[in-house]
Amino acid sequence: MVALIAVLTAMRMVYAGVMELRTDEAYYWTWSKESALSFLDHPPGIAWMIRFGTTLFGDTNLGVRFGGIVAMLVTQVLLADIVRRVTHDFRAVVFAVLMPEAALYYGLLMAKVAPDTAMIPCAVAMLWALVRLKESDHPRWWLAAGLFAGLALLSKFTAVMLAPAVLAFALVPDWRRRWLLSPYPWLAALIAVIVFLPVLIWNAEHDWASFRFQFVRAVADHELSFRTVGDFFGLQFGLVGFVLLPVVLSGMTLTAWRGYRSREPVAILLSTAVLVPFLYFFWKSLTLRVGDTWPMFLWPAGFAATAINLFMLSREGWPDWMVKSSFGWARLAVISGIAFVVAVFFYYVAAPWNFIGRADPVGGEAGFEQVVTRARDQLQKTGATWIATTDYRTYAMLRWYFNGSGVPVVQINERGRFQDFRDPGMADIKDHTGLYVAREPDDQLPLWGLTTAKRQPLERVERSWRGIVMDTYALEKITGWTPDLSPPPDSPLFRWRVLAGTVGGEDSRCHCERSNPSCRVG
Repeated sequence: MVALIAVLTAMRMVYAGVMELRTDEAYYWTWSKESALSFLDHPPGIAWMIRFGTTLFGDTNLGVRFGGIVAMLVTQVLLADIVRRVTHDFRAVVFAVLMPEAALYYGLLMAKVAPDTAMIPCAVAMLWALVRLKESDHPRWWLAAGLFAGLALLSKFTAVMLAPAVLAFALVPDWRRRWLLSPYPWLAALIAVIVFLPVLIWNAEHDWASFRFQFVRAVADHELSFRTVGDFFGLQFGLVGFVLLPVVLSGMTLTAWRGYRSREPVAILLSTAVLVPFLYFFWKSLTLRVGDTWPMFLWPAGFAATAINLFMLSREGWPDWMVKSSFGWARLAVISGIAFVVAVFFYYVAAPWNFIGRADPVGGEAGFEQVVTRARDQLQKTGATWIATTDYRTYAMLRWYFNGSGVPVVQINERGRFQDFRDPGMADIKDHTGLYVAREPDDQLPLWGLTTAKRQPLERVERSWRGIVMDTYALEKITGWTPDLSPPPDSPLFRWRVLAGTVGGEDSRCHCERSNPSCRVG
């Protein structure tokens, strides 16, 4: 098993090193270059993880993604120890370690850094601490659980969705009176809040921007859509495994039945950690597209529950046919899942084809160096000293590729995303010619009509991957204007795009610019 894990880890290292950064990865990398306490989109955990990797390997693809590779190994070690302490069976440990390898979510995509990547080992560590609490009956493990819960929240807000599992763990078993009267669970909650303080302080200083930014998703009201439900389940089958997902759901269901029937704390903890978030995301998928990484944090608990369940079936006297069938399906899930992960690895790293077209989740964001090459040429031809963008993805990729070149890259709108960021180099921006790079049709945003900038079209650049054009970008020369990088909060240049809603069918920012003359900027 160790040799297999080593080979698969090496595979992730290769993937991390050779594949271009995706736009969100580059965006989070820009955070790692700042000293802000927190950020609009997410807490700072992902920035710290990336900074750890780039400290070791520099500003390289591997450096940005190295933290995710470490996070995968830490998660596997914790899952192995959870299952070992519950079952005392090495075979169960093997299943717990290999199930993540068999899921594309983790077997390959833990090398793609995201806030979820930083949160997962912390969330699993919290579950591990509570398992240790059950095993040792020593209340000090509450304090460790509080620490890890705070670290999980410091990575992504969705860690709060594990709270029902912790509450059920404490209150459903017969020991509930003991823990309600004990100071340790309350101290654990206090520790979690203290660890989370950087986010609270930053938000208190910025009108609770992160919570307002994310709260839109939680309260968004849309019509029922079977397409988004289909997308949700399709993503879970593809990213967890066509065989592994049903295996984990059945194992989790039996674990929940066992736990709540007998009030067994660990079974309650693990099953609820999967069940509550999964049902929530299913409910949201009825009206809203659920992001591909949003449910990523819940499945490791499902892997542990499934591995434990496999070995509880025989101990509890279930029929032999059911025990054998469960093991057979679990083996098939692991073998077929790992084979699928390896096939996807070779498809992206070595194959020359594009089977998915523009919908390819990796290729759809690849090929940005083609845009960068043309931008470099235009900088020389026009004498421009800085680059302007109007979307964070283009901004992030350009800043990544122009890192260390001395050319400032700024996003001139949605400045609420960049609060407490350092000076990007205003000395090279003020009263200097700029180069505007934008994906079509974003280059026609109404906000340009509200500025004094003079724009001169230069050229259009196609970004392609494996022979298929993914996007077209417009390059323009900008003169006669210096962007205000610290506009007031009521400025259309400050407000960020609404995540999960529109106003009258338009982006709310554009709606304001078109309908309210006071939104005009100089």
